[in-house]
Amino acid sequence: MFKFAERMHTLSKLRNEYLKASLDVSTILSDPIEQFEKWFHEALEAKVLEPNAMTLSTINDDNRPSSRIVLLKGVEHNKFLFYTNYQSTKGRELSANPACALTFFWPELERQVRIEGIADRVDDSRSEKYFQSRPRGSQIGAWTSPQSTIIESRTILEERAQQMEKKFEGLEILPKPKQWGGYQVDPLIIEFWQGRPNRLHDRIQFSKVDAVWKVHRLAP
Repeated sequence: MFKFAERMHTLSKLRNEYLKASLDVSTILSDPIEQFEKWFHEALEAKVLEPNAMTLSTINDDNRPSSRIVLLKGVEHNKFLFYTNYQSTKGRELSANPACALTFFWPELERQVRIEGIADRVDDSRSEKYFQSRPRGSQIGAWTSPQSTIIESRTILEERAQQMEKKFEGLEILPKPKQWGGYQVDPLIIEFWQGRPNRLHDRIQFSKVDAVWKVHRLAP
């Protein structure tokens, strides 16, 4: 095994040069939502692994950031949509402070998108419609897991899953748990990052001012 100092030496030498593309205020789309959709489509075409995976960052009661990966499930009415357990850590933190950030990283394209905004819950009927479109196993999982709470072992989850299977046996359509549903993030800032040579990356930021998007180039 490597010694710690040797590992750090190896880490210090990890470096990639970004050469694939460029980004400029004069060529970027004027609507950042349309620009995001364009980049997302290109990520799909490039077969990026889980292009809808995004880091969701929230703020806890001690004003410390808390981050995890969730999956984008749509961009509707210019808002970014995802689903989760409302009683989870992120759900509780968003209830206390709806300010949050989303980060996408698509290394195959040498691109990153940062979004800062305000999250609010989607209506229950919309959440139920999406919940019932999920695979049955995922629905059972949502009923099974008391997300973010301490459990003694995985056996507890497996036993609860069996209980839920019995509870809903014969039901073709499962009801949505009350503690599960969607959030939509209304963006205030959207930044597009394109890797460039010598770490002189392109950063184009859109800021919403009085419902109008202003665009600027940022230093890397």
